[in-house]
Amino acid sequence: MLTQNALPEALVRRFADDFHRLSTAEPQDRIGIAVSGGPDSMALLLLAAAAFPGRIEAATVDHKLRDRSSDEAMFVADLCTSLCAGRSIPHAILTLDGLPRGNVSAAARVARYAALDGWADARGIDWILTAHHADDQVETVIMRLNRGAGVAGLSGVRARHGRVVRPLLGWRRSELVGLCADAGIMPVDDPTNRDNRYDRARLRRSLASADWINPLAVVESAGVLADADAAIEWVVDALEARHVTHQGDVSFDRHVTDCPNEILRRLVLRCLRHVDPECAPRGVPLSRLVVTLESGGTSTIGAVIARGGPKWVFRRAPTRRPTG
Repeated sequence: MLTQNALPEALVRRFADDFHRLSTAEPQDRIGIAVSGGPDSMALLLLAAAAFPGRIEAATVDHKLRDRSSDEAMFVADLCTSLCAGRSIPHAILTLDGLPRGNVSAAARVARYAALDGWADARGIDWILTAHHADDQVETVIMRLNRGAGVAGLSGVRARHGRVVRPLLGWRRSELVGLCADAGIMPVDDPTNRDNRYDRARLRRSLASADWINPLAVVESAGVLADADAAIEWVVDALEARHVTHQGDVSFDRHVTDCPNEILRRLVLRCLRHVDPECAPRGVPLSRLVVTLESGGTSTIGAVIARGGPKWVFRRAPTRRPTG
């Protein structure tokens, strides 16, 4: 049962300030909380319930990837019905079935946010809060750095994306664990957090002894990179409006503008996606395509044929007829 002890007023005020700094929420807005049952999301639920009483609802996504996932979802549901002072929080369990094989984590993430979006639409919820915190951000940035990510990737987890807001990015994991302990809550223990088959679990173990890393400084740097990424996109928007046409084929008047490689890559990526939304090369393949186009060559990437020259032209490749 959730404790009846009030949370420290300073923590509640800090949380409310963090949320309002990231959102344009009005006093009547409804706020949805994504709660897995772990200490991070349980702390988020406690803080939101104290900061915005009567305005929140919660949802737990059951991915059906572990034997105890249904029990854990019910654990959260029970906690939501026994909030302090007898004020229960409406709670929904969103069950996912049939996740595709392959990169299960990525597929689960996409499906999870789609389910939360559908739930929020159905319930008239204006904002969705998730419990990503500073230590999560450090792990994300290092993992992406290790994979050769660019500006967008090194921005890490965004503090806000549409109506999804992450007000705990300036909070440490230890703070959230302590908040749950003070409230008398024993959160769900997810064994995958210690499973060395997962990159994040191995990295988390390594970072546990790296006391020279300042997670809050990493969060600040990721935020600066997110701003830089937005600035680059602003420039790309303007160049696309001026120099990209969509009359049958997609074409880019390369000879009328001279721009840095990063902007050029993003313009090419947009042209590819205009022809085929599923065509999304990154890193080396995208850079190689730009080099080919710069030399006036032609290349096929996915379902798109791209031809260089003064005007770069992108068109869908002809469908191959079955043989035999």
